[in-house]
Amino acid sequence: MPLFWKPYKSDVTEFIDQLKASRPTLEDEQRAGRALLWDRRIDAEAQAAYRKSRVPQQPYVYQTKV
Repeated sequence: MPLFWKPYKSDVTEFIDQLKASRPTLEDEQRAGRALLWDRRIDAEAQAAYRKSRVPQQPYVYQTKV
């Protein structure tokens, strides 16, 4: 290791570190925003109905049935 070696930190990493330092609640806000759309319980009955109503597709969609 060189005498004057300094660990590299990219501009993006420095920006994110500064952003987190200036807004300490940022991660909590991100989790709350994610919870609005993604963190939901799955309705098992509806999921089973979707699977049951699925129409099987041919291997090649544009081929006519013979």
